[in-house]
Amino acid sequence: MNKKANSELSAEHADVLLTTLEKRFHQNMHRHPSILWEEVYKKLVLQPSKNWSLHQMEITGGKPDAVEFKEKSDNYFFIDCSAESPKERRSLCYDKKGLDARKEFKPKNTAVDLAHEMGVELLDEAQYQFLQSLEEFDLKTSSWLKTPTSIRELGGAIFGDRRFNHVFVYHNGASSYYGGRGFRAILKL
Repeated sequence: MNKKANSELSAEHADVLLTTLEKRFHQNMHRHPSILWEEVYKKLVLQPSKNWSLHQMEITGGKPDAVEFKEKSDNYFFIDCSAESPKERRSLCYDKKGLDARKEFKPKNTAVDLAHEMGVELLDEAQYQFLQSLEEFDLKTSSWLKTPTSIRELGGAIFGDRRFNHVFVYHNGASSYYGGRGFRAILKL
C-alpha cells in the first residue's frame, strides 16, 4: 500500500468507490445532516488523489463517511465509521520509534507510518470525541489517537474506546500493540 507507487484509482475503481460512499452517506444522514452529497461529490471529482486515500480507508475496513463540514474553511472531512477499529489496521505499534524500541515480536508496521502511506492522518482526541458523539464506536476494540508531543516524548501514546456507555482516552507505551487496537483515519477534502 505505497502511496507513492500509485496515487490514482482507475476510472472503474473510482466509480465503485464513489457509489459506495454515496450509498453510505445517504444511509447515515445523522452523521452529516447539513451536508449535501452533491457538494461532497464535486470536491471528490476535483481531487483524485483523495479518492485513492479514501479507497485505502475503504479496503482496510474503515467505512469512511463525510461527517463534518467546516464552513469557514470550505472543507469536508471523511472519518472511518466502522463499528470497530478497522480490522486491517490492527496489531500496530504507535510509531517507528515505538516499533524500534521493541526487542522482539515486532509487528509489520506502525499506525503513524501506515496512515502516512495511505495519505491520511490519525484522529486526535477532539476528533475522536466528536465521532463518538455521532454514534457508538469501538465497543470491543480501541483506536490509537494522534498523540501530543509532550506525551510522546516520554514514551507514551494515547488511544480511545467506548466502554460502560462512556468514551475513554487512555495511555500505553508506544511500543505496545494488540490484536484489538488499530487506528481511525481522517481525510480532509
